[in-house]
Amino acid sequence: MSSNDQELATAIRRLNARAWGWAFGLISGLGLFVATAVLVIRGGPDTGAHLGLLSVFLPGYNVTWPGAFIGFVYMFVIGYGVGRLIGSVYNMASGTNQR
Repeated sequence: MSSNDQELATAIRRLNARAWGWAFGLISGLGLFVATAVLVIRGGPDTGAHLGLLSVFLPGYNVTWPGAFIGFVYMFVIGYGVGRLIGSVYNMASGTNQR
């Protein structure tokens, strides 16, 4: 295998950790935002009692419209970190982290 072929194989195997961070962040942030929005729109006497328990881990979050945006930010940051970690660990484990 030539040097160019080796570099190409390494580049193909390498994950873009930043892209994984953005993807996980947007998916998790939008997931919580949509779940909160659905509960707020449905309304009722005890809106989102179970989802509201996230306020223990996400200070400032509650099942309201402002809480949906606060939850989006929290979950985006957490999801970004998780996605970035997955990409970085994969690259280290596969030996593709060096440039």
